[in-house]
Amino acid sequence: MFTLYEFASSGNCYKLRLAMAQLGIPFRRIEKDITRGETRTAEFLAINPNGRIPVLVTPDNRVLPESSAALWYLARDSKLMPVDAFQQAQILQWMFFEQYNHEPNIATSRYWIHVLGEKQKYAEALTEKQQKGHDALSVMETHLSERDFFVGSDYSIADIALYAYTHVAGQGGFSLANYPAIRAWLKRVEQQPGYVAMEA
Repeated sequence: MFTLYEFASSGNCYKLRLAMAQLGIPFRRIEKDITRGETRTAEFLAINPNGRIPVLVTPDNRVLPESSAALWYLARDSKLMPVDAFQQAQILQWMFFEQYNHEPNIATSRYWIHVLGEKQKYAEALTEKQQKGHDALSVMETHLSERDFFVGSDYSIADIALYAYTHVAGQGGFSLANYPAIRAWLKRVEQQPGYVAMEA
């Protein structure tokens, strides 16, 4: 059985929970509270020297940190991964976009505001994060205005990667009122078989 080291309110961890639920992959969860330094202990650093979650441990005890790598591994040869090589590259394109343009701004804002409750402390930095986060949302809105999902015509891990923090963007101070295509896409994701909520 797979083991997932996670922090329940982390979107990066939720990506893997959602994918495994939708693929029918059994797994056990081990919670690590990042706000209490539980990923910085000697015990956890022996599992992932980078001291971050999620960490996916395979049934044969191989360790795979980094949400995008683990998500790709889980989805290989599944309904969440297109067969076409170019579409597979497009999956990576959107996963890289999520980690470089989307997550650093939307997820970080949410962490400061929702998880830590430190909106005032980070007020100055949030101004820049909000602008860049809306820039990322605008790219998504334009793309989704002409299609149902991010790659091809089918739901994939590109959608999972971007859904995780987009659907809770409001907790980071981002209104989705001006993004009708994104809101419609969120509903389509939530209608997919095996969907599970974030629990945050």
